[in-house]
Parts: sequence; C-alpha cells; structure tokens
Amino acid sequence: MSGMSNARNVALVAALAALVILPFWMPGIYYINVASQVLFYAIFALGLNLLVGYGGLVSLGHAGLFGITAYATAYLLSMGTGHTAAILGGLVISLGATAIFAALALRATGIGFIMITLALGQIIWGLAYRWISITGGDNGINVKARPAPFGFDLGAPNEFYYTTLIIFLIALVAVTIFVRSPFGAALKGTRDQPRRMNALGYHVWAIRFWACMLSGLLTAIAGVLFVYYTQFISPQTTSLTSSAEVLLMVIAGGPATLLGPIVGAALVVIVKNVVSGYIERWNFLLGAIFVAIVILMPEGLVPGTVRLWRHGWRAFRRRRSITLAGNAERKS
Repeated sequence: MSGMSNARNVALVAALAALVILPFWMPGIYYINVASQVLFYAIFALGLNLLVGYGGLVSLGHAGLFGITAYATAYLLSMGTGHTAAILGGLVISLGATAIFAALALRATGIGFIMITLALGQIIWGLAYRWISITGGDNGINVKARPAPFGFDLGAPNEFYYTTLIIFLIALVAVTIFVRSPFGAALKGTRDQPRRMNALGYHVWAIRFWACMLSGLLTAIAGVLFVYYTQFISPQTTSLTSSAEVLLMVIAGGPATLLGPIVGAALVVIVKNVVSGYIERWNFLLGAIFVAIVILMPEGLVPGTVRLWRHGWRAFRRRRSITLAGNAERKS
C-alpha cells in the first residue's frame, strides 16, 4: 500500500507541476483558454459533488445558480458598478438564491429533491428568457472588459489562467478540509443513515442546508469566472442541458471523490472544445464514452482506475513472491 501511496503522491505533484507550467508547453493560446475552462468547470463540479457524492442529493438545477451569479455580475457591470462590487454582489445574490433553493428543495429527498431542483432550474431558465429588461432575453448581456487588479490584466489568457488556477487550488483545498472535517463526516452520515443520524441528535436538515450553501458558493465562484471568461451570458447557460452536463462530469469522474469531478470536467471540456474540431459527431463520441464508463467503471473513472491499479499491483507482488520463492528453492 505504501507503494501505491507513493505513486499517488508522485502523480499529484506531477499534475500540479504540469498545471503551473502549462502556458509554457501548450502549443497555443486556444489550449490555454481550454485549460481555464477545465479549471472553472472543475470548481463547479466540485461544488455539485458535495451534494451528489457526499450528501446523496442529486441536483438538476445547479446551472440556474451558476447562471444567477453570472447574470447578476454582468448586470451590475452593465449598470456601471466596479468589478469588486459586481463580483461581491453576484456572490451575495447567488447565495441568497441558494438559500431559497435549499429551503424549498430540502422539503424532499431522492426523486422529490431531483424534481424540485429541476423545476427551480427551469424557472430560472424561463426568467432568463422572458425578463428581457434585466437579462436581455436571447441577446444576453455583454461584459465589456475583465478586471486588472494591481495591474495584473486578466484580459490576457495567461494571466486569466493563473488567476483561475489559484482560485481552483483554494477551492480544492477548502473542499478537502470540509470533506475530512467532522461536518463532512456528518454529511456522509446523513447520506447513508439519515434516520440513525437523527436519532443520534444530529440536525439532518441543517447539515444538508449548509452543504447546499457551500455547494452554492463554489458554483457562484465558478459562475463569476465563467462570465469573465466568455464576457457574455445568455439563457442557454441556465438550461437543463447545462445542469445535466455538470452532473455527468461528477458521475463520470467518480462521485464522493476529490479528483473525480476534476477528471470529469477535463473529459467533457476537452471533448467539446478540442476533439470536436476533428470529429463532427463529437456528442455521439461523448455519449459512447459515458456508456463505456458506466459499463466498465460504474464507480467512475478515478475510483475505477484506482481499482485496476490495485488489482495490477497485487498481481505484480504475487508474481514477484512466487518468483523469489522459486529462486530460493533452486538455491537450496
């Protein structure tokens, strides 16, 4: 097991080093922008994974929260508000919307929770289309420029990438601490044995509510990065398709794991933005990949890869033991 731990640590350090020096080895700006997309969608998927993987609450309305942040930030900017105030305003409005989402959706669990979040997401999508005086309808809202804090111009791809990378690493560390904290353990307890947790004195509803709030905060941060990246927001961002896409990132990578949503986000974003340039029917390819994952690695790419690695490592050690025993027998 120590060999596996060492291999995992080496892989994590190599991945971090690759991310830090990515602008120096990527062939062009386009791929740096794709990497930025992977990072903020990974933050989005990490937020959703708190509910799906650790809380057992499948949400189909998270794109609505994502869109609310983006719309609020873009709208405040269009009104002449500064970047700092617009970002803070977007986060506060999104957290308020998340609290309303949670208060309504947590009246049920299982299929009921899915249906309520689906309905709430569709309401947001409808408002984005119809409330033209605020959202611009189909025309959306444009963001004229990205901020330049302390002279660090985020309009340049490299600078935006490094800013997104720092925020992503902070989010990953925060989620890691949360999952390993007593509150994270309590959330997993409400997922597995809600009645027993309630009998033990835990307030199951409150635990789920605060998990929703943290999930909403990560979703909102991703929404701010998204609207500054695209410099545009339209109703399509809040659609059911967008919610399902992020849910697939979580499921494909491996729910209830820290790396799973990141791998899932990388898979979907790369297929959509890179592979689609070579394969016209890229959505069929993405569907085939998801089917293959479900059949071959139903627990997700990360847990499935770990399982195969463990199987291979044990086989290697068993074969080496047999070889050493055979050599010792021949010598004796």
